Amino acid sequence: MARINDVGGTQGFGAIDTADDTEPFHADWEARVVGLFNTLRAQGVFNTNEFRDAIESMPPAAYLAASYYERWFTAIVALLEAKGVLEPGELDD
Repeated sequence: MARINDVGGTQGFGAIDTADDTEPFHADWEARVVGLFNTLRAQGVFNTNEFRDAIESMPPAAYLAASYYERWFTAIVALLEAKGVLEPGELDD
């Protein structure tokens, strides 16, 4: 069964923006999410395959509504909760 990120051949998503974006981050929090990812991965808390799977496991509506780095943050939180580093819902406030 295809996941929401697997949209190959799917119609209705509109044109792809092919303009080059020279800025890697548009807000400070995005760079912090990348730093968090790199640190946790280097510490062995999770690996890249687990991270990818966590992003691809997001509910379709949440996946489509989220920005690129919002998906990263959602996946990191899900992995930290699954591995017992965070209590479920600890960051909800």
